[in-house]
Amino acid sequence: VQLVESGGGLVQSGGSLRLSCAASGFDFGLFYMSWFRQAPGKERELVAIISPSSSSINYADAVKGRFTISKNNGKNTVYLQMNNLKPEDTAVYYCRAHTQAGAWGQGTQVTVSS
Repeated sequence: VQLVESGGGLVQSGGSLRLSCAASGFDFGLFYMSWFRQAPGKERELVAIISPSSSSINYADAVKGRFTISKNNGKNTVYLQMNNLKPEDTAVYYCRAHTQAGAWGQGTQVTVSS
């Protein structure tokens, strides 16, 4: 299983970023996928999770109305569209595949300046 995140960077408060996670090595269309984030000195937390068919989606309260998770089963890719970013969104963002063993990507840094 391999997960490769991209799309992070430095953005001003109120700006937008789109993260991508390219997956390989498992049947992408059969498993839940999610995005987590970890800020310095804090525990890793769930940001958003999407079901295999995209019929069920849930968000952390802190990002509801600003972030959108989606997936393209034909491209084996999950996305996180982040709008109206705030300094408190600064973190390393990780993609996770909810396979039996579970898998994490290497993470991508998102920094929001005030």
